[in-house]
Amino acid sequence: MEIKVSQENLPLFVALASDTRIRMVEMLSKENLNIREMAQRLNLSSAIVTKHVQQLEEAGILRTEVTAGKRGMQKQCSLRLEQASLVFKTDDVLPSEPHQDGYDVDIPVGQYSSCQVKPTCGLASETKLIGMRDDPRYFAEPEHVKAQHIWFAAGYVEYRIPNYVSGKNSISELRISLEIGSEAPGYAEDWPSDITFLLNDVPMCVWTSPGDFGSVRGKLNPSWWDPGSSQHGLLKTLLVTSSGTYMDGVRMSDVSIQDIPILPKEEIRFRILSPENARNAGGVSLFGRHFGNYGQDIQVRIRY
Repeated sequence: MEIKVSQENLPLFVALASDTRIRMVEMLSKENLNIREMAQRLNLSSAIVTKHVQQLEEAGILRTEVTAGKRGMQKQCSLRLEQASLVFKTDDVLPSEPHQDGYDVDIPVGQYSSCQVKPTCGLASETKLIGMRDDPRYFAEPEHVKAQHIWFAAGYVEYRIPNYVSGKNSISELRISLEIGSEAPGYAEDWPSDITFLLNDVPMCVWTSPGDFGSVRGKLNPSWWDPGSSQHGLLKTLLVTSSGTYMDGVRMSDVSIQDIPILPKEEIRFRILSPENARNAGGVSLFGRHFGNYGQDIQVRIRY
């Protein structure tokens, strides 16, 4: 998630300007807790902790849910915001808002145009597994377009990004946002994976995913999904401009948009690759708008 440094987001920055609230965020990053449990650990009254929780909730940092406990109803707290990048300089163009020099496209994770994967692997829609686990043949099943979660231990999936740029215009910036993680059998929080991102067969950068996250259930996962499997990924933003390639604002390589062979009116191929011979060969897990923690598909923004 990208957060613009502006007055409109001041409540979030104010909410984090407190030692107590930072300690609460640190605790909730490890496990979900109720008000009484946090009050005991912080050596504060439940009333004071409740006020801090309200401020963090209003800022969109955590969420609360009233559940039944041993001593009656209790307010359970969990993190809503797991990762964010601060944007200090912006072009003030809102996501998905039409404008004269660019466009946005959402690509469901199941709508890949080509693939080559190896087990462990599989696909899941909102309602069921698509085919059988660990059988790459089902990646060719026509129902793969309905997949909301896909995973593979090695190989790639590739997506077609439509190219609507015409005339003498050329693409100046391409931004891709997606929820992604590693792929381990079952899951493994510490399971690094070197994932390569390519555009039209040009490697843009290699990002090392820290793990395959499964200890905490994905907020959007359907009820039938196995708790012993991957649950969510990290929200990552890949940006390619005339000055290089960036991941969440961090420069990853010198590869620029001019280095990509993009022909007028021809689609752009976006490949997500986990090489078998990578130093950290840890696979790929992708999450769509109805799985994981972020309600989005693969979001693409093109500027020209």
